[in-house]
Order: sequence, then structure tokens, then C-alpha cells
Amino acid sequence: MVNLRAYRRFPVVVYQFLPLLLAYARDRRRFLVFGRSRRVDAETRRRRARKLLDSLLTLGPTFIKLGQILSTRPDILPPEYIDEFEQLQDRVPPADWADVRPVIEADLGPVEDAFESFDTDPISGASLGQVYTATIPEPVEGSPDDRREVAVKVRRPGIESLVEADLHIIQFSLPILMRFIDQARSFSMQTLADEFSKTIREEMDYERERGMLEEIRENFREESAVRIPAVDGERSTGRVLTMEYVPGTKISDVEGLDERGFDRTELAETLQRAYLKMLVTDGTFHADPHPGNLAVQDDGRLVFYDFGMSGRVDAFVQDKIVDFYIAVADQDIDAILDTLIELGTLSPEADREVMADVMELAIADARGEDIEQYRVQQIVEQVEDTIYEFPLRLPPNLALVLRVATVVEGVCVTLDPDFDFIDVATDYLRQEGYVEASIREFVEERTEELNDAARSAVRTPPKLEDALDRINRGDLEVEATIDDEEAVFDTLARRLVLGLLLTGTVLSTAILYAFATPVDAIAPGVGAALVLVLLYRSFREPSGISAKPQFTRQEMRKRRDE
Repeated sequence: MVNLRAYRRFPVVVYQFLPLLLAYARDRRRFLVFGRSRRVDAETRRRRARKLLDSLLTLGPTFIKLGQILSTRPDILPPEYIDEFEQLQDRVPPADWADVRPVIEADLGPVEDAFESFDTDPISGASLGQVYTATIPEPVEGSPDDRREVAVKVRRPGIESLVEADLHIIQFSLPILMRFIDQARSFSMQTLADEFSKTIREEMDYERERGMLEEIRENFREESAVRIPAVDGERSTGRVLTMEYVPGTKISDVEGLDERGFDRTELAETLQRAYLKMLVTDGTFHADPHPGNLAVQDDGRLVFYDFGMSGRVDAFVQDKIVDFYIAVADQDIDAILDTLIELGTLSPEADREVMADVMELAIADARGEDIEQYRVQQIVEQVEDTIYEFPLRLPPNLALVLRVATVVEGVCVTLDPDFDFIDVATDYLRQEGYVEASIREFVEERTEELNDAARSAVRTPPKLEDALDRINRGDLEVEATIDDEEAVFDTLARRLVLGLLLTGTVLSTAILYAFATPVDAIAPGVGAALVLVLLYRSFREPSGISAKPQFTRQEMRKRRDE
């Protein structure tokens, strides 16, 4: 049934995306199969991004979710696309109550028996589910203020088959999309496809969401500044999730927060410390911190909603996050780059000098410092021709972490435009003992290196003497293997052969034209032309979607103002 639906839906998807794919193909070769590449300006990229956004909205829930994830992937899309996709809200018309009611009653029994009252108008409607408010006869177990008001999240009827059909289409289309992007970005595209399939299926599993919510709630049990809603287990299943309803002021409602006298800088600090605790200490985190999922209670406590998108961080990544923040705090650029390489987010072949300049600028921006425009332009000019040749890649285990980092930054900057992420992170790591632990680990590693060096100093002289004796006897052989992953030698050999063929055919054409009839010179002349075309194509560098990178909050604000 899913495959049949995928076959029926495939032409619809192709109809939406084909014009853009043809445009991207013509960027590489003007006439699709031959011709020069063409440069694409920022305005053209922005216009295409809007068209792609319209296509995602037209195709519905699965592709809306895909667009949301793409909005956090600067390793795949240029900044113009990121800007447009950031406006993509997971808002679709709610399903009719007549379609939703059977889902609830199939899992919980008659609505009138399961709930004391039930408002059939949803308070929010998303692509995968919608939320209603209701009351229950007894307080929700674990609610600190004995609430009987609950929020009931219900999976959208029929969404499972639609999502599975769309995932089949995406997996089938991925090899085709790879032809329109370069090899470096294809790595990120593959990880994106794997991450998206896993993420959207997890979001539809409300039993998993309940487990993650309860685990995170237990982790924050002693945190007075954070409120995680309690789950009503008796009225929760794989398709229905019932939890206490905790109202509050939306965290992006700056005027509302000011009217209630909240300290917005303190709220931003609470938010970042909460996510540092989830990522670095607990290893389980809420992965969708957009403003619609964050609110502030009247008592100033920060409330988290919607744990459908959540994840885990393994111990290795936790350690590297700590190393990264400590290196940033110390402004140790080499340590930052080493950490990024160990995490797999930066290619080992990256130009360290260029990336060092980028990191210095990023650190200053993260501190909320004003950056001279000439300095920004200098670095942009330095990297604009090379940054996409060694992009910051995103392994699957870091994709959600990046999403959290970028969205939390946006929320914190909304609360306090001068918020200093580095100071807050450093203070948290110091208070939790991570800085001291890192220092001890450093000392232990250096001690171990000294021990290894001492042992090597004892073992090396006999081996050196043996090698010198073999040199004197003339029986020392050296084998060398050349690593040619980019097939440079194959390319040079092909060009050399084509050059020799071109020389031969041109010479033959000239001789036949001079000493025989012009007709005799046609065949070698055509051959020379073909060889010339092949040689020309071998010197052309592949090009795909490219753009000038944008680094700072200042540039982001400027683009939004425009």
C-alpha cells in the first residue's frame, strides 16, 4: 500500500522540483550536457529559495519537516536558502475533529469517559499531530500544583502512510540529487537523509516521546528555574500523549516579558545552562527549542513543550563539546580546529590558516563584540572561493546538536542582543568541575607522553644502528605508496594522452590539407575537434550551488532588515 501511494505521489513531487533541478543543472552546464558553467547571484538564489519553499509547503507535512531540518544545515545550503527556510513554520490546517476522535477513542475509549471535559478546537496544529486542551477528574500524577488541566497531543489521522510514501520518494530521489551537488556536500546530504528518516519516525512515536520527556523531567527535578510538564500515563499511548497543561508567556514575546518584569538576560542564561546540562551532563536533550516550544511561567520558571524531537549524546561527543568550549574560552584556535576534526565536522585537509581566521571572527561574534566591517569583508574574500571545497560537515550524531545550538542562539539573541555565550558556557563548565577535569586529563596525557618518549629513547638507538648497518651493506629497500584519492595522476595521464592525440590529429589535418585534397582532411579535422572538446572538458572544474558565506550576527540582522 505504501509503495503504491509512493508511485502515485512521485509525479507530484517531480512536478514541484523539476524546474529547480533543471536550473541547477544549467548552472553546471548552460546547455545541460555541454557549455560553460554560469555564476548565480544572491538575488537569483533567494528567488529560487522562495520557489523551493513554496514547493515544500505544497507537498505537505513530510516536506515541511524536511525544510525545517534543512534550515539548520549551512553545510548543505547557501545562506539565502537558510534565511528563507527559517521562516518555515510547522503550521498546517488542523484535521477535522470527526477524523481525530476515532484515533483517541481507539486508544483510550469514549472521550466522555476518559476526560471530564474536552475542547474540540485544537490550540495548535502541526504537520504530524495537533494539541487539544481538556480536564481530568483527578490531578496529574507528579504535578507540583495538582493540575487537572491537561494538553492532549494526538497523531494526525493517516499521517503514517503519507510519511512512509514520501520517505520512499526521498530515498529514491537521493542519487539523482547527488548529481547536482559536489562530492563534499554529498556527504552531508546523505547524513541528512538518514537523520531525517530516523527523526520523523521518532516524532510520530508518542511512546518514545513520553519516555524522553519523563527522563529529562527527572534530570531537572532539582532545577527550580525549569519546568517540565508531568505526563498522565493512564491517558497516553503510541498515538495519544496526555500531559499537564502549563501555560506561560511565549519566550519570543519580548514586550510581554518586559511587562511582567522578567530579566531577559537571566532567562537567556537559564536557557543556555539548561541545554548545556542536557548536552554535556545528562546526555539526553530536547532538540526543538524554537520559540513556540518555550514559555515563561508567571513565577519566572522556564517551561519546555513538545519533546517529539529529542536525542541523545554519547560520551565521546560530550567530552569533545567540553574540549571545544574550553578551547573557545582560551581562544586556542589550534585546539578548536583539532576538536572539530576529531568530531568529524571539519575535513582534515581544510586550510588551517583560513579556518583560523574564520574561528577568530566567530568567537568575537559569539561574545557579542562589534566587528569592523572591513575585517568581515577581508575574511569573506579570503574564503569565498575555497570554503565549499572543505565544508564543515555534519555526521549523523551531531546534526541534532547543531540544530539545538543554532536555534538556542537565535532565542538567546532575541532575549538579549549582547548575550555572551562563551562566558555563560565557561562559568557552567567551571561550576560543574569540567575545567578542572580537563586540566587533570591534560596533565595525565602529557605525563603519559613523557613516559612514552622515555621508552622510545631507550628503544631507538639499537634500531637506528641496525638501519645504518643495512644502508652500509646496500640491502635497504624503501617502498612508497602514493595516496591519490582525487585521481590526480589519472587526470594528468588522460590530459597527456589527449594532448598527444590533439597534436597528431592537427598535424595530420594540416599535412593532408596541404599535400592532398581538402576532403581527405575532413576526417582528421573532425577527430581533432572532438579531442579538443574532450581536453577542454577535462580542464573544467565542476561547480554546483555556491554562495558567499555569511558569518556574523551583524550580517544576519542586516539581511533580515533588508
